[in-house]
Amino acid sequence: MTIQEQISFLTRGCVDVVNVEGLQKKLESGKKLKVKLGCDPTSADLHLGHSVALSLLRRFQDLGHTAVLVIGDFTAAVGDPSGRDSTRPVLGREKILENAKTYTDQAFKVLDPAKTEIRFNSEWLDPFVTGKDLLQTLQKVTVAQVLERDDFKKRMAAGSPISMLEVLYSLFQGQDSVALKADVELGGTDQIFNLLVGRQLQKQNGQEPQVAITVPLLVGTDGVKKMSKSYGNYVGLNDAPNDMFGKLMSVSDELMLSYYELLTSEDLPTVKALHPMEAKKQLAGLLTERFHGKEAAIAARANFEKVFSKKENPDDMPLIKPAEGAMLSAILVEAGAAQSKNKARGLIEQGAVRLNGEKILQDGPLSYQDGDVLQAGKRAFFKLSH
Repeated sequence: MTIQEQISFLTRGCVDVVNVEGLQKKLESGKKLKVKLGCDPTSADLHLGHSVALSLLRRFQDLGHTAVLVIGDFTAAVGDPSGRDSTRPVLGREKILENAKTYTDQAFKVLDPAKTEIRFNSEWLDPFVTGKDLLQTLQKVTVAQVLERDDFKKRMAAGSPISMLEVLYSLFQGQDSVALKADVELGGTDQIFNLLVGRQLQKQNGQEPQVAITVPLLVGTDGVKKMSKSYGNYVGLNDAPNDMFGKLMSVSDELMLSYYELLTSEDLPTVKALHPMEAKKQLAGLLTERFHGKEAAIAARANFEKVFSKKENPDDMPLIKPAEGAMLSAILVEAGAAQSKNKARGLIEQGAVRLNGEKILQDGPLSYQDGDVLQAGKRAFFKLSH
C-alpha cells in the first residue's frame, strides 16, 4: 500500500484522528510503530463492542506494527469515569486478575499473538504513585482542564459524586503512554480526553506525542443503545456459534452496514450490491468464523436456515429434566433462557414461549412428554425429558 492507502485503511470507520499529519509522518519514517490499546478488566467477558478497537489494532498488526495491549490492573481499581453518570464500583485485586486472564484469551481471537505485547500498567503506575512523579505530573494538568470533561459536567449538574481517584484517572492512562513511548493510542469516542492527556504528558516528557485515534461506540443489536451486557443487546465473543450467528441476523439492515464497516475489512460497495438477507448471512458468517472457526460458522448458518427459514427444530438441543410439577418460569430460569422468574414470565406473556410449536401464555406447572421441545424466544430450544 502507498502511505495514503495505509492511512485510509487504518482510519476507516474512525471518528477522531489527532492528527492525520502526525500519523503520516510516523508511517513515512518506516519504523515499526508501537500501537497501544488499554482495557480495564472490570468484567469477565468481552463483546463485539470491544472488538471494534481490537479490530483496528489488528489492522496495524497486519501492516507490520506492534500492538501493545495494556491490561489496566492498576486503573481497574481506580475506575474510569469516561462516559459514565455514576462512580464505577472498585474491584479487588483477585477479581481483577481473574478477569484479566479472560480478556487476553478473548483478545487473541482478534489479535495476532505473535505481534502483541501484553503489559500490566501496575508495572509503572505502582512506583509512579508512591514516588514523587505523581506530584510533579499533577502540576502539569489544571483543574479547569479536568472540569471541562463532558461526563464530569453532567455528573456535577446532576449532583452525582466524582471521586478524586476518577479525577486522576486520565493522568494514569496518560502515564501509560509515557511509560510505553506509544506512537499511537486507540480508544472509543468516550476516551478522547484521556488520549489527549497522553499526548500532553508525552510532550512534557520530551517524547513525540502519540497519534490519538477513536472509534465509534458500537450500537447494540436493538439498534438504539450502545452495546452492553447490562442492556441485553450484546453479542459476546464467547457466545456459542449458533447464538452469535442468530443475534447478528436479528440486527436491522442499516445497522448491518455499520457492523460491516466497523468490524470487517469487506468492500462496502460490494456488500451493498448484495441482497440484504444474503449480506446479513455473510456478516454473521464472517464474525462467527472469526471467533469460532470456519466449520462452526458453516454449521451455524445451516442451523439458522433450518430453524428460521424452514421452521424446523435445530438438530442439537440441550436436554433438560425439570423437577416434577416445576413451574414453567422456574424451568426457563434453570435452562438459562431467562435471568429471573420475572423475566421468564415476561417471555411467557409476550407469547415467546412454545411447547412443540404451540404458544404457552400462562405460567404454571409444565405438562410434557419425553422428547417434547420447549422454545424460548427465537433461538433457545430445549428437549424435555422426565
